[in-house]
Amino acid sequence: MAPVPTQIPFDETWLRRFGAARQPDVRLVCLPHAGGAATTFFPLQRELPPSVEFVAVQYPGRQDRRQEQPLRDVRTLADRVAAVLEPLTDLPMVLFGHSMGAVVGFETAARLEEKGANAPIGLVASGRHSPATPRVENVHQRDDDGLIAEITTLSGTDPQILADPDMRAMILPALRADYTAVETYEYDRGFVLRCPISVFTGTSDPRVTEHEAAAWESLTSGAFRIERFPGGHFYLEGAERAVATALMRDVRVFSATTTTPPR
Repeated sequence: MAPVPTQIPFDETWLRRFGAARQPDVRLVCLPHAGGAATTFFPLQRELPPSVEFVAVQYPGRQDRRQEQPLRDVRTLADRVAAVLEPLTDLPMVLFGHSMGAVVGFETAARLEEKGANAPIGLVASGRHSPATPRVENVHQRDDDGLIAEITTLSGTDPQILADPDMRAMILPALRADYTAVETYEYDRGFVLRCPISVFTGTSDPRVTEHEAAAWESLTSGAFRIERFPGGHFYLEGAERAVATALMRDVRVFSATTTTPPR
């Protein structure tokens, strides 16, 4: 009798697959921005080759998880994400996080490296200043109108959605929790990842300076590079093909990188 293949645990509450990869050789795990959801990355998935298994993280407190309490701490969020990714050992994994997702991705990678199990082969940090260059940010302390004004400035949400009182009431709790999490996060200075880091940023992003993007290099003992795309904080919208091309370049480089010995 042929042996029964081992089933890899896949938490469909936290992780969403878009599309069916044919004979994948790498898993790309995407982590959304503050207020964002797994579906944010659907347009990007359509530009990736079938050799990539595309997975997006669904944080609590939004869309089909809106009845759950959103988390207000980056480290707690990273604990949960790392726990559901740790068993997925069948494919090498790359983390891609945008804005708040870049910080969650960094902390998730740190946990997986510390555990020594299923550590990612690379991190792509998009649209976020380095944790090594902290800012004083207080958007989470504003009233609802102030919070809405912030995301309107960054052009991250359809204005028609923000104009609908019912939709505002639906998205504000998760949005405020996410801003609280990322704005109160403090980097544990001295800790660096072993895996390489690539940084993607918009050329006119008001939230990431060139210095702040370059400072991600101090957070890895591996390779580092920066790629800039035309646009602002949400440069990804409309640039999915270019972003997918850059991601695949990094996946190839990450895959060819030899693993450094544990610290």
